[in-house]
Amino acid sequence: MNFRVLLRGLVVIASLVAIGLLFDHLQLSKTWIDTQIRGQGTAGYLLFVAACALFTGIGLPRQVISFLGGYAFGFVEGTALAVLATAIGCSGTFFYARLVGRKMVASRFAHKIQKIDAFLHDNPFSMTLLIRLLPVGSNLITNLAAGVSSVRAVPFILGSAIGYIPQNLVFALGGSGITLDPEIRITLSVALFMVSGAIGVFLYRRYRHGKSFDDDVDTELGTLDSGLDMADHTKSQTNTE
Repeated sequence: MNFRVLLRGLVVIASLVAIGLLFDHLQLSKTWIDTQIRGQGTAGYLLFVAACALFTGIGLPRQVISFLGGYAFGFVEGTALAVLATAIGCSGTFFYARLVGRKMVASRFAHKIQKIDAFLHDNPFSMTLLIRLLPVGSNLITNLAAGVSSVRAVPFILGSAIGYIPQNLVFALGGSGITLDPEIRITLSVALFMVSGAIGVFLYRRYRHGKSFDDDVDTELGTLDSGLDMADHTKSQTNTE
């Protein structure tokens, strides 16, 4: 595997932790989380889930909302709420593509739709789970392309929700380390990210059965096959130029 993939994830963790610790140290943390979310009971939970579902639904990083969930609610609740929010965001994007934006998505991502349709068609739940465990890939484009494909909604959304858990857990653990046991929790989140990323890539290599859901992802992971896959990748690159 290309270790630059894991390195990028580690840089994201380090950046979020550094920003969080700086804000906490300088007493600058009286932000949206502290004033509107923490300690606000049910209203705080609902506002966090709604805002973060919208945040991820438009393609912004789900790692950020997991980190904020850990900071606001602690490791366990933060993970659960981040998974719920990302699953709702995934559903929203999926059904937007399927019910409203089909023509636009089909014209913009035709090659990716074909790839994802073929990849998910036979076993939509398990193959969706497989790609969600990877430490790379565009959550937004995957959701949009799947919405236009023939894949059924329930196995795709359920596979996504379960597949989101490892990274949400890792970043929520890092976020919870801002206010409690920072050395232990942040170090553990880094170690878990390395392990979960490596497991995700291993499972993808082993169980994709020669299929590819995204040429760019396969290139990054060093799993782009020769022959047909390489021809498809070249064709894709040509079409984008």
